Amino acid sequence: MGAPESFTLRPCTGRAEWPTLVRIWRTAVEATHDFLTAADIDFYEFRMISDYFPAVELTVADSTGVLLGFSGLSGNSLEMLFVSGDLHGRGVGSALLQHALQQHPDLQLDVNEQNPTAVGFYERNGFRVESRSETDADGRPFPILHMRR
Repeated sequence: MGAPESFTLRPCTGRAEWPTLVRIWRTAVEATHDFLTAADIDFYEFRMISDYFPAVELTVADSTGVLLGFSGLSGNSLEMLFVSGDLHGRGVGSALLQHALQQHPDLQLDVNEQNPTAVGFYERNGFRVESRSETDADGRPFPILHMRR
């Protein structure tokens, strides 16, 4: 997929779009989370629809019916932001982040410490590490950085 000519941000229409969002999530994770094994990715993928998507307000980046990425908010917490792996660095993630910041200027987020691309993205957008956890929310050995602007 090439660079998107244009796209709009809109609320996710519901469960019918979730399988597409899972595919986007998987391409993004495979492109950036080299510290995860295939079994780890499968573990989280299984939980996307059952646990993670129902817990957030999803916004999608839509280019004339083709979904490019998405974010998920729970209150002022950015719980997820993923862009199709072949579209990183083309403005989709920045647009999703700016949209979340417009809704919540006090936005906070967690990011895998072992994903330096994402950490750098958030730092370039004014976020700073407030604290660190040795494990992720599932108690797995993936350190998490807690960031805020």
